[in-house]
Amino acid sequence: MLTAEVVRTALASLRSNTLRSLLTMLGIIIGVAAVIAMIALGNGAENAVKDRIARLGTTTLQINPQRVQQGGIGTTSTAKLSYDDVKAIEERALAVVGVTPQQDRNLQVVWRNKNANVQVTGTTPNFLGVRGFAIDAGAMFSAADDQGRQRVAVLGAGVLPMLDIVDPQAILGEPIRISGRQYTVIGVLAAKGATGFGDNDDQILIPFKTGRFSLFGTDRINDIWTRVIAPESVAVAMGQIQAALRRSHRIQANRPDDFSVRNQADILNTLSEATQTFTTLLAGIAAVSLLVGGIGIMNIMLVSVTERTREIGIRKALGATRRNILMQFLVEAVVLCVAGGIVGIALGAGASNVLQQSFGWHTAIDPKALAVAFAFAAVVGVLFGVWPARRAAVLDPIEALRYE
Repeated sequence: MLTAEVVRTALASLRSNTLRSLLTMLGIIIGVAAVIAMIALGNGAENAVKDRIARLGTTTLQINPQRVQQGGIGTTSTAKLSYDDVKAIEERALAVVGVTPQQDRNLQVVWRNKNANVQVTGTTPNFLGVRGFAIDAGAMFSAADDQGRQRVAVLGAGVLPMLDIVDPQAILGEPIRISGRQYTVIGVLAAKGATGFGDNDDQILIPFKTGRFSLFGTDRINDIWTRVIAPESVAVAMGQIQAALRRSHRIQANRPDDFSVRNQADILNTLSEATQTFTTLLAGIAAVSLLVGGIGIMNIMLVSVTERTREIGIRKALGATRRNILMQFLVEAVVLCVAGGIVGIALGAGASNVLQQSFGWHTAIDPKALAVAFAFAAVVGVLFGVWPARRAAVLDPIEALRYE
């Protein structure tokens, strides 16, 4: 029996039991589709994290006050950052090219008959360069505005819809009220989006000294942000900042820091690694259904061998060899798995697109994942088809012809 005839016989057998073949393929279809969809979701999440890193910048460092233990009774307090710390970093951290302090608080903002609760951030004019923001309309306030404690404001892109503002140009020069005090809008920031540390578009910038003396009434700084000269200098800059702040805070050598220096890119990279692990876990769970589908195919093929015992006996009596019978049943199993893999790939890709378009989830289909899923489906067909095929091949033709 020629190979082509073996394949035709196997396909004819599958066509004669179309419904059973489709139901047998269902496990493989669901397994492959689940693997493709899970990997697409994981890759999409990872790409979203990488996009956040790109928007944030790999040379940005954030300094925060940290709770420290005091005395021997275990009491804790939150240390504070001040403008003296900003000066210390500027003077002693040579790998840092920009420093900007931030004071922020959620306050009520009113424009005409619209009002919203928005984070108001007091900062310096170099905020744009250090944090990687850009102006969409108008201009950033100047050093003179900061020194003169001018009541001017720059709105984040996310604030506009809160106040029902459609055109950024329409708000320029308009007065708004922040916590009951009038400010003039001089600029609007370009949208930057979430970076993993909140949505930075939902804030209003005002000059640092204006906020410190006229609005917040405190010299306590919530955050200090710095821009490092180059990515390879981040570790050096973190060491210089630590030394500068320990000296500024007069921390003894045996005492821990009362501040923390965070590398934003490292945190987001950790998030990316966690996403990869989660993707692998989901793909592994989905792959279990492929094994279940393979077991289902093996069961059906074993039943098929039992049902077709007389047919196998007749084929052997007509000259079919063990190899011919083995190949026929192997081809049937592989065809079921490969066809199920193809349908599963199409279904998984379609499900990924639906999740992205309907729910706004980030998905990214990896061609390598498609190839691996398809190859795995074929391997499942071979592995779980060998036993039934071998069982059919070793049947004694005389006993098979007697089988009822």
